[in-house]
This record gives sequence, structure tokens and C-alpha cells, in this order.
Amino acid sequence: MSSATALTGAAERDLPEVIADLRRLVEHETPSNDKAALDAGLADIADWLAERLGEPTARARHDCGDRGDVLDITFPGTAGGTVLLLCHYDTVWPIGTLAEWPFTAEGDRITAPGCLDMKLGIVHGVWALRLLRELEIPHPAVRFLLTGDEEIGSIASRPHIERACAEATATLVLEPSREGMAKVRRKGLGMFDLAVYGVEAHAGLDPTAGASAIHAIAELVPQITALAAPERGTTINIGAITGGTGRNVVAGRASCEIDIRIQDPAETARIDAGFAALAVADDRIKFDITGDWNRPPMNPNPPSERLFDAARAAAQDIGRDLEGTAVGGVSDANFVSALGKPVLDGLGAVGAGPHSRDEHVIPGESPGQIAMLAGLISRLRDN
Repeated sequence: MSSATALTGAAERDLPEVIADLRRLVEHETPSNDKAALDAGLADIADWLAERLGEPTARARHDCGDRGDVLDITFPGTAGGTVLLLCHYDTVWPIGTLAEWPFTAEGDRITAPGCLDMKLGIVHGVWALRLLRELEIPHPAVRFLLTGDEEIGSIASRPHIERACAEATATLVLEPSREGMAKVRRKGLGMFDLAVYGVEAHAGLDPTAGASAIHAIAELVPQITALAAPERGTTINIGAITGGTGRNVVAGRASCEIDIRIQDPAETARIDAGFAALAVADDRIKFDITGDWNRPPMNPNPPSERLFDAARAAAQDIGRDLEGTAVGGVSDANFVSALGKPVLDGLGAVGAGPHSRDEHVIPGESPGQIAMLAGLISRLRDN
């Protein structure tokens, strides 16, 4: 029996335990903005890793202040090199969601908050390493980096990600796949806030004494959205607008949230210049834009293309045809790619509905994903 066939068979055999591990992780709710819950969830993940994988060769927990801490833990290999498995354990779901939306398995579908994005991916990484050990397949050391603020920008975890990927042979990101495809291209993200300051006045008694921030933001939003260039991969969304204090008050303040996605890194300079040129008709209005470019775009580089070729070969070993795809969402893979390091994303769970009440995974796809991941890790060893 070939090692690839053995991997698939063992992964199918272990699927009930994989599902049990997913349930354990899901039932520790870990919303990005709840430090106490993140701490408790990460402590349980650390215990679970020890139960499943034993003693590591290195372990550190990095304090990230009010963000979720980073757990950095390495397990020994039987060959040279180190593969980084990059995962996040935070989710978009607040505490209490599980009480009204419990872990539910119906046929070949499991639904629960955070199951797809991305707790099953973490489980896949652990079971891939277990199978390599069980079947005595040569493999490099495996370093897990578990971050707790990916869903809110990875501000605290970014330096740890960049340092770890610089020390690795390759970085594999266990975010959800897209219908079984790996993610080879992602857009970059800019997160900005526009604040507009006007002059309040009575809308009936003295309207000309006021300068409406809401009227001004109505001038500014079309200027901002006109900066979009879909033909270049640049899209702009105004996600929320707030302002004013009452129907009969000329608004003294208004604000909006701006989401910008880019594929071409050069677009940052064009958008920045467009922001600098914004103007309103009433010179009593003041406004400012705060925020920054949160993640650079992830575009294929030669090391990542070679990594994808290795993943495709690992898939072929188990009778699968792995394809790559481009997505508009961002992940921590963006940071790795921007450094010119080899990275491949979307190697985790198969399912759909992330960030929605339709979030679900298809557990029947997990054995193939785990076997492919294990085969890829083995291929990345230094001979």
C-alpha cells in the first residue's frame, strides 16, 4: 500500500475523532473582542494540542494586550526543515451565540459558529501531523502559529506572523478552501473612517447659520466611490454612515466607514492621492480620514507558485485534482506573500457560509483535505 493510500484510509478511519475535536474547539467561544473568552479558548487549545501531539520542541505564548494572545508551538520532525501552519482561533461570533445556535450534525453537514472559519482548519493541521507520525512518513518539523485577532485586522499578531514565516521552509494557511480549491490570490485591504464636522443650528429658525455634516458627507461619498476601478481589481464599499442628532437640527457631525479592496499594490498611492483631493462646497465644513492599509494584496510569487505545484502533486498522489482560485477576502497569508515568502492558503475545511448563520462544514471532505495536507507537509522536508 502506498503512503498516499494509507494516509487517506487512516484519515477516513479517524473522522469521528476529527469531528469530536471540532466540537471541542467550537464549544469554547472565542470572539475577537472578548479577551477573557480568547484566553480561556487558547488555554483549552494548548491542552488539546498536548493531548493529541505530546511534547513540543519549542513553545511560547505571546502577550498581545487586549487582543487574543499568540500561541507559537513547534513539534519535531523526522527530516530537515520547518513548515509553518498558520491559523487563527478567534471568530466573528459573540459570546452566547452557541446557546441559540449549537453544534449540529445533520447528514454530511455540520453547522456551528466558527466551524468553517476556521476551527476545523486547526483540527486538520493536528490530524495531518498525527497521521504522518503514525505511518512513519518522513516530515519536517511542524510549527503551529495560532493567532487571536485575525478577524479584526491582525494588528497585534502581525509581527509574530512575519517573524515565524521568515524562519520557515513554507507557510500553509489553514483557512477554509473554496469548494476544495486552494487560494492563491487575495485582494489587499484598506480600512478607513471619514469624520465630517459641521455647524449645528435650528433647521427651521436659522438654517443658514448651520453647515450640515450630513449634506457634506453626501458630497464626499460619491467622490470616494468614484475612486473605485473594478477593471484594476479595486472596489470601494461604504459600510456604515452615522450622523446628526435630530430631524430639526442641522447636523454637526457625520461619519462613515470605508472598505477598499485592491489587487494591484500601486493602487494604494492612487487612492491616497484621491483622498487628499476630496473637497466640499461649504468652507465651514471640516473633515478628516483616518485608518490605513491593513493588508497588502496577495499575488503569486515564484516561491508560492512552486509551493502550489507541490500541493497539486500531493493532491494527485491521493487521486485528486487541486485547483487554485482568487478571492476578494483577506487573511494572514497576505502578510507572508508581501515578504516574498512561499505561502499557500485555503488548505482547511470545505464548506460555505463564513460569517453568516449558514456557516457549515462538509465533514466528508475532511479526510481528503487532511491526507493532502499531510502529503504536502512531507514533500516540504529537506532531504
